[in-house]
Amino acid sequence: MASMDSSGRFQVLSFEQVERLDQVLKDPVSVHGRGNFPTLEIKLLDLVNIVREKLEKDGVNVRGIRLNGGAASYILCSEKQQSYNDLDLIFGVDLSSPNNMNLIKEAVFESLLNFLPDGVNRDRIGACTMQDAYVDKMVKISNDNDRWSLISLANNSGKNVELKFVDRMRRQFEFSVDSFQIIMDSLLFFYKLSQIPMNAHFYPTVMGESVFGNFHEALYHLNNKLIATRNPEEIRGGGLLKYCNLLVRDYLPASQEEIKLLERYMCSRFFIDFSELPQQRQKLDSYLSAHFSGDDVSKYEYLVTLRRVVDASTVCLMMHERRQTLKLITDLAQEVQRSLAFQQRKCRNNHNRHPTSLYAALPFMQQQYIPYGFDQGFGFTNSVYIPHHNSYRPNGHNGKWMHYAY
Repeated sequence: MASMDSSGRFQVLSFEQVERLDQVLKDPVSVHGRGNFPTLEIKLLDLVNIVREKLEKDGVNVRGIRLNGGAASYILCSEKQQSYNDLDLIFGVDLSSPNNMNLIKEAVFESLLNFLPDGVNRDRIGACTMQDAYVDKMVKISNDNDRWSLISLANNSGKNVELKFVDRMRRQFEFSVDSFQIIMDSLLFFYKLSQIPMNAHFYPTVMGESVFGNFHEALYHLNNKLIATRNPEEIRGGGLLKYCNLLVRDYLPASQEEIKLLERYMCSRFFIDFSELPQQRQKLDSYLSAHFSGDDVSKYEYLVTLRRVVDASTVCLMMHERRQTLKLITDLAQEVQRSLAFQQRKCRNNHNRHPTSLYAALPFMQQQYIPYGFDQGFGFTNSVYIPHHNSYRPNGHNGKWMHYAY
């Protein structure tokens, strides 16, 4: 059984949760290279150990290592169907010296050299080359409240490995369901020292923390798919994009009374941070690519949900700015809808040629596709059929037509 400490922020993981953490650390993760660079198959456990060893060798002390975000929620959640897109690792380090930033970058990129396939001449590949080939993005923040850096390793399906090096960070979560951090140091020492494999009667004590505040409350929200946060105006982007993502994944607000006010704060902060239309477009493109790669149905639902929230809760924009943002989201949704229409048309043609094999596999093709912009029942609308077949909707969905007036 998992147990909780008296302060409420921490909880000791059960054996089942530690076992799941062990699996996450030892399962290979693909890091895709640009151009002709090969795909790296990396185990998080190996990457963590190599990076830590290089940092300490270079004089950068690592206070601790934590697993954060979706992977931590996956480990703690009681629902077996819980999935995750991101693998976030937090290294506690001292970044007061600018030189430490450079040492961290070199340590990460030199560590990646260890995962190149056999036969590759590593002597001819430097850290800068590895950065260009395998890094999706890099972020460096240094101000009065925050001092941290991020190196995100690319994955074509959006399951990026993100290494975050944190000296201090004022806001470490967006919502209670993503506020979990698993302190891995005891498990890492166990791997080094123990000659006996883990079992239900012999495993290390691993602590989890909810930076939301109350571990039990945050875990209740996670297990019951509830949305809760506080002070969203402190979050870069207000947490707006993540909030709409949770809505699409069938999460519900923990408090119906508070959510309308929170939505206004989310929208206000988002448009403060991304005030120009090109910035909004770039941010949306990046988010859609990271979270809805290859899933146009969910992407369409997401954009429709985002438009509804922005339309209902934005109070900080002038009328013409609001119209421009709504048009941007509408245009993105229409692009996805046209892609869905093409896929349905293509599948219908295949069905006509091979009725036996595809009729059962694509039951939503029995429905008539209503083109964009015309629907007698709804006037000028966007209409798309949401398939219910699991191969097209990974998390399962009841097939239905969705009509949204623009």
